[in-house]
Amino acid sequence: MQPEPAASPHDRSNVSLAERAYRIRRHALRMGEVQGQGYIAQALGIADVLAVSYFHAMTYRPNDPEWEGRDRFLLSIGHYAIALYAALIEAGIVPEDELETYGGDDSRLPMSGMAAYTPGMEITGGSLGHGLGLAVGFALGLKRKNSKAFVYNLFSDGELDEGSTWEAAMSAGSYGLDNLIGIVDVNGMQADGPSTGVLNFEPLAPKFEAFNWFVQRVDGNDLDAVVKAFDAARSYEGRKPRIVICDTRMGKGVPFLEERERNHFLRVEADEWTKALDVLEQGYRSTEGRA
Repeated sequence: MQPEPAASPHDRSNVSLAERAYRIRRHALRMGEVQGQGYIAQALGIADVLAVSYFHAMTYRPNDPEWEGRDRFLLSIGHYAIALYAALIEAGIVPEDELETYGGDDSRLPMSGMAAYTPGMEITGGSLGHGLGLAVGFALGLKRKNSKAFVYNLFSDGELDEGSTWEAAMSAGSYGLDNLIGIVDVNGMQADGPSTGVLNFEPLAPKFEAFNWFVQRVDGNDLDAVVKAFDAARSYEGRKPRIVICDTRMGKGVPFLEERERNHFLRVEADEWTKALDVLEQGYRSTEGRA
């Protein structure tokens, strides 16, 4: 495995969101290399959204992940755990050297996210479609405590197939949960094939609007667009839950993985991990030079 750069990213206040997203992708690839497979394409695709969440939008304390005043980030999509671990490592909540234990016995980083194991993991997102319902409960509880914290809930376009998601969406709108920010990763692929081919959920934005949500839809791999959407979600003054629909590209940053036809669960050949890390770095450096 390639060594991580020596500098500790969470000790530097001047790190750009682009570098945070690059490093989240790199952490995810390095964990994927440990097992030789995994939900890598989703992690690469959602990295920009996670960078904005953890390094622009959210309030938290890396050395105190259970601080009562924190914003809560709920990962409904349990199999995206590798993506969230990468963000938690970059944020300094999980030590970087633990990525070498990913998916192993007694690891705090199991392949599917479990709240009891991992610092910063708020819920166990196993059975899909439950995350938004849990987020409604979190948001109601925080309101009863008069907390100013927000609840962020990341769920997938595949979870739009679940009736429980829409029951939660209806209840959040009915309760006027203005401390709830939903994030949908619309990457167009789920286990059984293209998402809208399995069950067509489009047009998506009008559905949430009908349930009394403040709705935005953006390119989830455009950092500036995601920043603006998250800022608008937090500052919106209406008594409504907020949702940011993020269209992302699976495998983003590693073109030969982006082009894989079946990329819901990737098996990557041993020699391809080094290639993926090199291509990711080259792409980031070339983009950084044009910034």
